[in-house]
Amino acid sequence: MTVPSPGAPNWVDLATSDLDGAIRFYTELFGWTAQISGDEFGGYTTFLLNGLPAAGAGPLFGAGQPTAWSSYIATTDADMVAARVEAAQGKVLVPPFDVMDQGRMAAFLDPAGAPFSVWEPRMMRGAEVFDVPGALTWNELNTRDLEGAMAFYGSVFGWTFREAHISGLPYVMCDRDRAPVAGIQLMVGSGFPDDLPPHWLVYFAVGNCDAAAEHAYQLGGRIVHPPTTISVGRYAVLNDPQGGTFAILNNRR
Repeated sequence: MTVPSPGAPNWVDLATSDLDGAIRFYTELFGWTAQISGDEFGGYTTFLLNGLPAAGAGPLFGAGQPTAWSSYIATTDADMVAARVEAAQGKVLVPPFDVMDQGRMAAFLDPAGAPFSVWEPRMMRGAEVFDVPGALTWNELNTRDLEGAMAFYGSVFGWTFREAHISGLPYVMCDRDRAPVAGIQLMVGSGFPDDLPPHWLVYFAVGNCDAAAEHAYQLGGRIVHPPTTISVGRYAVLNDPQGGTFAILNNRR
């Protein structure tokens, strides 16, 4: 329920082909309230849960960009992270820039091609509610290069790593100061088609995974991976009506 420390995910947002449609879908699904910014922010929308920032959404930046959720990792120095990304063989997609007085951000690709961003907070601290129904509860890198991912993110964010047993597949917990901040899933098996690129997947907490998945379907979404029980709870992977992929988790914690 507190703002994450540097090196931990602190925000997620959706770039979508239909912002109005996304607002309808997610406010119905998660009980969010949409706070739409003025023209100076291009209509960027902050989703509030019980009055606290939970996630964001905005229009696509350019033609051909897919609807997708982005994970942001907290930092005290976005420029320093950009330098570390380049030194670790990643790519700077969007160099660090100021978002008015709200904060400073940048966007990157890791060496395997998974996009991620960083947020250096100023007036806007990031999400302020976590791990309750409707809030962000986990961020997970899906990649085919486990060793390369650990080398890269360890160098950039100082993460350490340990093996975990989540769903019977190779899984790695990413720790910062001995606390888990993210996970890495190796993309193997039939659940990961060859044309699915490496990506960060965002998980939102729900009170009932099966009911939430059905609700998403009734709202025009698609169930990509049906509700499944794993060691930490019950989860499903969904698409919103515009094709944005996200996961839901009924966590046993």
